[in-house]
Amino acid sequence: MGHKCFISFKKEDEGYKKEIQRWNEANKVDMIDKSLNVAIDSEDPDYVMQKIREDYLSDSTVTIFLIGTNSAEVLGAEEQQYIKRELQASLYNSEGNTRNGILGIVLPKMYSAIYKGTYECSMCHKNHNWVAINDDTVIKEFSRNYYLNSQGNCAYSDDDRYCVLVKWDDFRINPNKYIEQAFDKREQDIAKEVVVYPK
Repeated sequence: MGHKCFISFKKEDEGYKKEIQRWNEANKVDMIDKSLNVAIDSEDPDYVMQKIREDYLSDSTVTIFLIGTNSAEVLGAEEQQYIKRELQASLYNSEGNTRNGILGIVLPKMYSAIYKGTYECSMCHKNHNWVAINDDTVIKEFSRNYYLNSQGNCAYSDDDRYCVLVKWDDFRINPNKYIEQAFDKREQDIAKEVVVYPK
């Protein structure tokens, strides 16, 4: 049985969400879709988030965050209020709410903004991948938990990150692999360092 997944997205990226849902219907991805498909009829953002938490996020185990051109922190707290709150609710861990794994899927228009090639490290003199996960590309709830703890090393390894990151094209090839990676992070030591409300 698949993991219960909630898809957090900006309206402009809804087509990608629907494509994942089509794969699910065709059994190409093993997940139970817990996503919000019909807008909640309210102008009150607190009520909307309460309903999302209660009806969609409460029993999900992986949150898929679609990273598009409108997913950045710099766009402002009001513009990003729903995706920020969805990720906060996903990261929160309590007796009645277990923390979700977080899977960030970089959509094609964001490849060049996020994947910047390699650079030579001044400490170890090896090449590292330059991945620009910051306020210009994603909300803080994702970036703060992507770059979590480098253990004093010159670069971050997968063990130093809570959030999992993948390009859309790679996710399309093997979606279950990346959903499973995000789910597994919940039980790893790095989960103890998650920051729910980053500054």
